[in-house]
Amino acid sequence: SIENILFLLKQDVKLICVACNTVSSFALPVIKHHFKVPIVGVITPGVREAVYATRNNRIGVIGTKGTIKSRSYELEIKQIKPKAKVTAVACPLFVPFAEEGWLSGRVVLEVAKAYLKPLKHAGVDTVILGCTHYPLLKPVIQEVLGKQVTLIDSAKQVAIEIKKILASEDMLNRAKGGGKHRFYVSD
Repeated sequence: SIENILFLLKQDVKLICVACNTVSSFALPVIKHHFKVPIVGVITPGVREAVYATRNNRIGVIGTKGTIKSRSYELEIKQIKPKAKVTAVACPLFVPFAEEGWLSGRVVLEVAKAYLKPLKHAGVDTVILGCTHYPLLKPVIQEVLGKQVTLIDSAKQVAIEIKKILASEDMLNRAKGGGKHRFYVSD
């Protein structure tokens, strides 16, 4: 995470978004204090939306083993809404399914049914998709959980938060031509 931030700082960025839920769970609290550039993670915006959306105070969280083990979502939900009942489930095969393009079909559906059973049993009405890969599987997840369950993808909330931060720091790009776009990827 630190290497990535140092690379991005060399690109003269205004703000860094840590889009990975696992990195946000473990590294974000530490790295935010070591750099002057604003750094935003995905957990807080997703939690705020889930707490707002729940009707029965039963919130589910699905994520990688690391994200779930960190209990970062659960702790943050409880901080905002102490009476909330949180059911967190690791869904490790969802990442390779998404990366392989296996977004539907019998195998994906059966694995989703197995993973999501505890959430159905707990009667959650809101589920946070705690991995950036999981929105690709949203149709299958919704099918298994039912239309009455609200799925929270933190991407929209993160974008709103980033815009607020940039506006409050007077760093929004007001040029008519827009900003520069450069994309860097890692494996």
